[in-house]
Amino acid sequence: QVQFAESGGGLVQAGGSLTLSCAISGLRFNFDQYRVGWYRQAPGKQRELVATIASGGYKTYEDFVKGRFTISRDDARNSVSLLMTSLQPHDTATYYCNAVYGEIFWGKGILVTVST
Repeated sequence: QVQFAESGGGLVQAGGSLTLSCAISGLRFNFDQYRVGWYRQAPGKQRELVATIASGGYKTYEDFVKGRFTISRDDARNSVSLLMTSLQPHDTATYYCNAVYGEIFWGKGILVTVST
C-alpha cells in the first residue's frame, strides 16, 4: 500500500517561507522512476498543478510560482520537497504531493495558510 507522509505546512505571514516535504513508501517500482510533484487546492477552487520533478531531475513550474518556489527530490529518501518563498495570501491552499509512473498516487494533503 502506498503511503505518503507530508509535513511542513502551517500558518505563515505574507512574505514568509515554508518548506513542504513528502516521503513516499510502498511504491511498486523504484522511487527514482516516478515523476513527483505538488498540486494545490484553494477553498472553492479546483486542484491545480504547482510544480513537478521528473525522474532524472527535470523540473516544471506553473507561472504563478516561478521564481518563488523550488521543487527538489531525494531519491535516497524517497522524498520530494517544495521550498516556498515570498508567500502571499493567494497561496493559501491545501497542498498535495503525488507520484506518477503509469499509475497516479496522491497524498492526503497538507494545509498552508498565509496571513496578511
